[in-house]
Amino acid sequence: MYITITAQKMGGNYSQSSADFVGYLEKENEGLEQPDIEHFFNQYGDEISAEEVVKEIDGNTAKLKKKEPKFYSITVSPSKYELRKLQNNSQDLKTYTRELMKDYVASFNREINGRPISIDDIKYYAKIEHQRTFKGTDFQIKENQPFATKILQLKTDIRNVQEGRAEGNIKKMEKEIAKLERQAPHQQNGKRIVQGMAKDGNQSHIHIIVSRKDASNSVSLSPGSKHKASEVEMHGKKVKRGFDRDAFFAKAEKTFDKTFGYKRNYAETYKAKKTFVKNPNLYFSALMKLPANEKALAFKIISKSGLPIVPSIPVSQAQIALRVFKRLRRGAEVAIKSSSIGI
Repeated sequence: MYITITAQKMGGNYSQSSADFVGYLEKENEGLEQPDIEHFFNQYGDEISAEEVVKEIDGNTAKLKKKEPKFYSITVSPSKYELRKLQNNSQDLKTYTRELMKDYVASFNREINGRPISIDDIKYYAKIEHQRTFKGTDFQIKENQPFATKILQLKTDIRNVQEGRAEGNIKKMEKEIAKLERQAPHQQNGKRIVQGMAKDGNQSHIHIIVSRKDASNSVSLSPGSKHKASEVEMHGKKVKRGFDRDAFFAKAEKTFDKTFGYKRNYAETYKAKKTFVKNPNLYFSALMKLPANEKALAFKIISKSGLPIVPSIPVSQAQIALRVFKRLRRGAEVAIKSSSIGI
C-alpha cells in the first residue's frame, strides 16, 4: 500500500480551482462506453459528475488565502498482492475508500463545536482508475536511461547520415540499437520499458479530492505535516490542531487487512518502511528474523518493487542500506529457493 497526500499546485502557486485536476482524472474515461465509465463518488453517493465535483470543491473555500491550498489530493495505490484479494476491483475499492476516509477524519487532532470530527464533517470525492504508465521517477526508467541515451544518440547519427550531414554505416548502427534495446535491464513483453509505456497487470488505484474546509465551509482542516497533534491558544481559547500522518497510514493498512482478510507481510508495512528510513540495519535485521516462508515472500516483494525507499531518505542512509541489503540477501537465497511460495 502506497499512500500520498499532496496539496495541489500549479507551478509555484496553489491551484485556485479543482477543474484542471478533475479534468486530469477524467482522462481515463475517454472513448469508453457508459457501462465501463468510472464516476466520482463520496461517502454516500455514486455516479457524481465531474462538474458537480468542481462546483462543490471550488465553492467550499471561504476565507482561504491565495497562498493556501484549497484542496488536497490523496492517492491510494494498493500493491499487486493486495489487489489479488479483491473480488471486484471497482466496488471493493469504493468500499475500502469509504472506510479509509473514516480513518482520515480520526487522524485529525481537531474538534468542531466541542466534538470530535466525523465523516460528515468533510467534503471529498473519489475516483477509481485502472491504468498506470511509467514515469521518469520510476526506477525502471532511471536504470534504463543510460541505454536510452545511447539509443537516442545512435538514432541522431543515423539521421545525420541519411540527410548527408555525416558519414557512417547505418546497418551497423541499427544493429547496435537492437543490441542496446535487448540489453536494457528492464523489459516488458520483450520491449525496453520507456517513459509513457502502459504498465502491465492490475494497476487499479484510488484518487481522492478532499476540501481544505469542512463541509460547513467554516473550519479549516489541513492534513499537512507541519503541525503535529498539539494545542494552541487562539482568541483566548485553547484549540486542538494537527494531523497524525503516521496514524493515518497505519490505520489504512489495518482497515484494508480487516476488510479483505489480507495477511500483510512485514516488508509491506508502513512500520517497516519507517524503520528502513531511520535505521536500515534494524530493518534488514528484522527481515532476517522472519520465519522462512515469510522471509522468502518479503525478499520476493522487495525484488519485484525495488528497495522500499520513500522520498527524502538521505543518500548516505540509502547507500548503507543497499550494501546491507546485498549482504543479507545472499544469506536469504536458500530460504527463497526452498520456499513453496509462488509469486
